Amino acid sequence: MSTSLYTRLVSAATAGAVVLALAGCGTMGFPGLGADDEPSADPEPVVAGEFHGVGASSQESAMEAWISGFQERHPDAAINYDPAGSGDGREAFLAGSTAFGASDVALDDEEMAASGPACDGGNAIDLPVYISPISVAFNVEGVDQLNLSSDLIARIFTGQITQWNDPAIVEVNPEAQLPALGITPVHRSDDSGTTANFTDYLHATTPQSWPYEPDGLWPLPQGFAADGTGGVTETVRSTPGGITYADASATADLGRVAIRVGDEFVPYSADAAAAVVDVSPRVENRYEHDLAFVLDRTIDQPFAYPLVLVSYLVVCSRYADRAEGTFVKEFVEYVASTEGQERAAGAAGSAVISSDVQAWITEAAEAIYLTQERPDDQTDG
Repeated sequence: MSTSLYTRLVSAATAGAVVLALAGCGTMGFPGLGADDEPSADPEPVVAGEFHGVGASSQESAMEAWISGFQERHPDAAINYDPAGSGDGREAFLAGSTAFGASDVALDDEEMAASGPACDGGNAIDLPVYISPISVAFNVEGVDQLNLSSDLIARIFTGQITQWNDPAIVEVNPEAQLPALGITPVHRSDDSGTTANFTDYLHATTPQSWPYEPDGLWPLPQGFAADGTGGVTETVRSTPGGITYADASATADLGRVAIRVGDEFVPYSADAAAAVVDVSPRVENRYEHDLAFVLDRTIDQPFAYPLVLVSYLVVCSRYADRAEGTFVKEFVEYVASTEGQERAAGAAGSAVISSDVQAWITEAAEAIYLTQERPDDQTDG
């Protein structure tokens, strides 16, 4: 029997139960201060150099906004982001070739175990900085929105439903003018976190119609394949009858699906996507400061939109390179800040992370350990 992404994440959590101490136990005093003296505030760290990230194409618009805002504060920092996909992002990060990765799926147990060499003997941590609905988007002239259950979506993408005027679609969309037009499903060709979230949603909500194990690689041969978020959305725009799944920020001018949640059909929105995260638990027994979530796909309340992705910045708990580590600390804090989240929301329509998540991420950023800055007289506690 296949397992859901939920099960695989919980398995990963069990394997990663050892918590690493990230900071030394010693404290630094301020010798020579008189009764009326006060220590001066620490100057803002200098961030300078060229830094690279690779990962989720879902984050592309948000990342552009984050980089622009960050460089306004740190003009000597040059940041390059390649939206090659979640799988490539995790691979590049674990190879030690990037300062950070970005992924729509948290690292699994094997990836966590392999992160030590890239992280100066420490470990990787997942930080949820981007919450966005996944839109099921289509190209049918004259139709802007359709109601579809997860069962109908699964049967469309498995090729069981092949015409837009199929009676099962017409039944839940009696007012739509649906043509006798063939359906062309379009899926991602790359190892995609969006695919992993989409297939996890289908497997969790309609396992009879979607019996395939959730994965970043598409499990079926039929349909058209395209690379990245831009690839699938552009293919649908140029294909009458096309349908795909993509980060909602990339589906402007396409028709969108309202999915069945309980007894109602719920259109996507940032607030409804964020509501799912708010009621979903964190994965237990992860490394310290890792913030992976187990998303509740089967929620039946109409205030929630369970076809959602939580996309992570993947960073190290330790950096041997002082400039790179300083950049990562400052960049993570900026991305999670109110300004950073509002910039992403404006650029990509994503949900602003909660104050609790923001505080957790800030704490994680502050704990990132720079090997070259470690005082000689400190030891791990």
